[in-house]
Amino acid sequence: MAEKTQAELLKEKLFYEPKNAYETLSEEEIQAAEAFCEGYKAFLDEAKMEREAVRFAVRILEEKGFRPHEAGKHYQPGDRVYYNNRGKALCAAVIGTRPLAEGVRILASHIDSPRVDLKPRPLYEEAELGYFKTHYYGGIKKYQWAALPLSLHGVIVLRDGTRVDVTLGDQPDEPVFCITDLLPHLAAEQSKRPLAQGLRGEELNILIGSRPFKDDKASEKVKLAIAKLLFDKYGVTEADFLSAELCGLPAFPARDVGFDRSLIGAYGHDDRVCAYTSLMGALQVENPETTWVVVFADKEEVGSEGNTGLHSSFLKYFIADLARESGVAPRIVLSRSQCLSADVNAAFDPTFADVYEKRNSCFVNYGVVVTKYTGARGKSSTNDASAEFMGKVRSIFDEAGVAWQVGELGKVDAGGGGTVAMYVSALDVDTVDIGVPVLSMHAPFEVVSKLDVYSTYKAFEAFCRAPKK
Repeated sequence: MAEKTQAELLKEKLFYEPKNAYETLSEEEIQAAEAFCEGYKAFLDEAKMEREAVRFAVRILEEKGFRPHEAGKHYQPGDRVYYNNRGKALCAAVIGTRPLAEGVRILASHIDSPRVDLKPRPLYEEAELGYFKTHYYGGIKKYQWAALPLSLHGVIVLRDGTRVDVTLGDQPDEPVFCITDLLPHLAAEQSKRPLAQGLRGEELNILIGSRPFKDDKASEKVKLAIAKLLFDKYGVTEADFLSAELCGLPAFPARDVGFDRSLIGAYGHDDRVCAYTSLMGALQVENPETTWVVVFADKEEVGSEGNTGLHSSFLKYFIADLARESGVAPRIVLSRSQCLSADVNAAFDPTFADVYEKRNSCFVNYGVVVTKYTGARGKSSTNDASAEFMGKVRSIFDEAGVAWQVGELGKVDAGGGGTVAMYVSALDVDTVDIGVPVLSMHAPFEVVSKLDVYSTYKAFEAFCRAPKK
């Protein structure tokens, strides 16, 4: 092999060239990534919405010896606690050996995803077909949700307080539902609409049945027959939809993508891929020096509002309780804490290259992406991580051998997006975004790389394990 020239050696020393993780990871690590992603796919199939993700996490945590947090109790190093916020958000922590006054390490992700929610009065009949009216949740391309098998997920609370959990349409022997679309032969006028209005919000009606109730005199016989089925199966009446949270979700399971099976296609990678990897990464650090806190938040896709979103105070209160129980002022703990805001980024898609700035984009198979700032255009509505904290994160990942890259969310004036990072940093916490590059983000079928998922898991483990400096 010819010796490298002086220029080649100098370029290696001075230039930054990210590399495909298949070129840097060992065959053993690649096999480990494959194995890890089998568990991740099972999680995606089990936890398609936030309530299900919390139930999954609580089960795993309790198997690992975690117990519900008790306000006022003094915890010792190694103690494991969690706080279940209304079944839709979660905090979990392992108390470290170093004093809480030195801060904690936070891994904050969200577990909600774009979808179609049912309206408070969803059930109706038109032209002897039964439908649910919907109100879409989060940023979706509405036309992508038509002619797609849907399952029904959520909870109904009856008048007497009884809670009925609903999951229907994911198993092979269960019926599915769908939003219909217009046939091309009659779509001349529809085709003239702007793409964003290919289907309008009030056209996202879910088809749920067609068999009428056998009664010659009754009206709305299809609606009546469906209402009877719902009452027989779940014990609910039409009024019970007023106190329900139900949504239509893609009915297909997570699948390997590609001849080489190197990718995973599924609903809800954004952001349950970061939720799963953060929890599993943190759980590898059983006796940390620095207390770690894993956060699953709700409502990110609609602005993080509400008492289960990170714009609320549930994370602040959880850490404040831990601080007071250790005799430390909460603001001291928060000001010395560090956070990886765990959310996905837009992987460079060569089919739509014109909206990306390639030199500052993230790429499939290049590892976990560190995003210094998100926001839109002039960095509005974002956390912009400090150079000092970026330097610490770089050092941690490099020392642990984590495959990582940097990336922005498209060209400066092409659009943009936000994460929970700005709400955590508003608590006086050093915060930076990291996560998995995603193709077709916010679509019913998103795509990620297995190596990127595994690299993100290893990044969270390294962050929780890294010694205090």
